[in-house]
Amino acid sequence: MKYLSFFVVEKETDYCYVPLLSVVRSSLVGFANYLVPLMIGARDMAFPRLNAVAFWMVPVAGALLMASFLVPGGPAQAGWWSYPPVSIQNPTGNLINGEFIWLLAVAVSGVSSIMGGVNFVTTIVKMRAPGMGFFRMPLFVWAVFSAQIIQLFGLPALTAGAIMLLFDLSVGTAFFNPEQGGNPVLFQHLFWFYSHPAVYVIILPIFGIFSEIFPVYSRKPLFGYKVVAISSLMIAAVSAFVWVHHMYASGTPGWMRIIFMISTMFVSIPTGIKVFAWVATIWGGKIKLNTPMLFALGGLIMFVFAGVVGIMLASVPIDIHVNNTYFVVGHFHYVLYGTVTMGLFAGIYHWFPKMTGRMYYEGLGKLHFWLAFIGTNLNFFPMHPLGLQGMVRRIASYDPEYTFWNVIASIGGFILGMSTLPFILNMVSSWINGDKAPDNPWRAIGLEWLVSSPPPVENFEEIPVVVSGPYGYGTNEPLVAGSHHQE
Repeated sequence: MKYLSFFVVEKETDYCYVPLLSVVRSSLVGFANYLVPLMIGARDMAFPRLNAVAFWMVPVAGALLMASFLVPGGPAQAGWWSYPPVSIQNPTGNLINGEFIWLLAVAVSGVSSIMGGVNFVTTIVKMRAPGMGFFRMPLFVWAVFSAQIIQLFGLPALTAGAIMLLFDLSVGTAFFNPEQGGNPVLFQHLFWFYSHPAVYVIILPIFGIFSEIFPVYSRKPLFGYKVVAISSLMIAAVSAFVWVHHMYASGTPGWMRIIFMISTMFVSIPTGIKVFAWVATIWGGKIKLNTPMLFALGGLIMFVFAGVVGIMLASVPIDIHVNNTYFVVGHFHYVLYGTVTMGLFAGIYHWFPKMTGRMYYEGLGKLHFWLAFIGTNLNFFPMHPLGLQGMVRRIASYDPEYTFWNVIASIGGFILGMSTLPFILNMVSSWINGDKAPDNPWRAIGLEWLVSSPPPVENFEEIPVVVSGPYGYGTNEPLVAGSHHQE
């Protein structure tokens, strides 16, 4: 057979999303745990023990997922969506099966993230240094705050849906089983109510990283600071009203399609505000094209492309036409890899001296960027014409007419894989033998740059008193009381 069945091949292909999402999410939560207390002048997170519990639940969830390969029947075979009724089938008849373990891992991970959300929001609201009002907070903190609000409001829906599905599978309840009067489409609503905003949970901290990096390497104050801060909250608010655009082809009535088409397109307003502010910040600045700036610029370029395609997919006619094709896969990866991973690398290089007390090797960093940027575009751009030509996702092979673009994508994939080699070499060798970093190698403005590299155990010997905003490049204003300006 040229094309295998939908759910069988989904087992082979869609699970790549799970480790990718897990790595990105865990990395960004680590960044936030490290940087938020430093940036707001706190000695630690509000609830350190809760933080530890939330952390140790993550490897438990990961171990459960890996263990699912060892049970009879193998891992879950309903894809990362786990849509019923496929996900509540149990051909092996065993209580402990791959789908059971998958749903249990999702529930454990959900509880962990809810704990983390409580901790972050409490820390940001209650533990800011004296003088640091909300509109003196760095934009990375604003972004984390907005992302965690999404977690607290959206994640309980997915966690509850996973638990109900677990009961349907294991004890025979009928929440989503159509044979017993359940509604399988209800699970899609619970799943996507969080799982689309989850993209914003991941990308908002990346927006925060961009907002920290562009002023430093342009030597200019961030354009429109307050509007950019509010735009993060706008994204969090709008994210609660966009999930149905994933369900245009699920029997969704026409009136609902129109409402959610409009709400999805509305996301372009706060994200457009951010892009305009970043470009205005860079414009006319004294730009330094070192590795963090290159990765941030590369991520910005690919986010703009992903955003244009996202507006197309928000449109009902276009989305139905390209539904379940590689056009959607290409868009998703421009967001999740082209933007998020590039931004993550930008943050790693930018704060590497602060975390390790060592400087990275600039030559290896730039080699990493160019391999990653070229590989990403060669890998994921061809998916858009392939999708428009009709190549569907989750297939084991493709017709000869799709060969050209698939070959280009494969070449890009090899280049993208190779790009991690200079990154690993750079991180390991720099950490061991790199030049010692000064406390503030970039001459950046921010509380994290006022302490040693790496910081003391409790961040600050004395809690600073903040007297100005975080992006005062060229203004000659001190950030904290008793200090001189940092320009």
